[in-house]
Amino acid sequence: MTKRRRRYPRKRSPWWRLSDVLTTVILIGVLVLAVDRFQRQAEVSLSGAVTVNDGDTLTLSGERIRLKGLDAPEYSQTCSRNGVAYSCGREARSMLQRLVSSGKVVCEGYERDRYERLLARCSVNGKDIGAALVEAGGAVAYGDYDREEAMARRARKGIWDGTFDAPRDWRARHGGPADETREAGLLQRLREFFRGLIKSWSEETT
Repeated sequence: MTKRRRRYPRKRSPWWRLSDVLTTVILIGVLVLAVDRFQRQAEVSLSGAVTVNDGDTLTLSGERIRLKGLDAPEYSQTCSRNGVAYSCGREARSMLQRLVSSGKVVCEGYERDRYERLLARCSVNGKDIGAALVEAGGAVAYGDYDREEAMARRARKGIWDGTFDAPRDWRARHGGPADETREAGLLQRLREFFRGLIKSWSEETT
């Protein structure tokens, strides 16, 4: 009687594993793009009466809007200038108030943050409000406006004329979310999964 050979499962080639990862990445990438495109089709454009809530949030035609690409000091946040504490949060709000008071405000966006505020770019008389606010030292760049922040730093404008805690650090120390502009919904979850997958694959291949 012949003995049956015991078959052991073959080890898959690393190339097959790489192929699986790449296929998954491509599929997720396509899904993210599809969701992003769908959301862009639902872009909101608003204009009308404006109320400034704080240094980076306003209400336009009844819609609460968070300016995209920047982060201003919180309303109750204090900073230091020449060794003296001052309310940089109130100062940032005043800067934004002056900007929106200079003409017609238009905001456009399609994403929502964790508080369901519309993440939008706003302009007054065609001028980008976010860019002007960061250049005046009323906010730090957060994803955009790096050039404007560099200009404000060099000229020591606003918060750069002294010392301050980054708004996200200040929020974290006072019980608030550091990343308050985090998008809500499927798109953010897909992006996080996509980043996590790439990170995991990079760690395994190094």
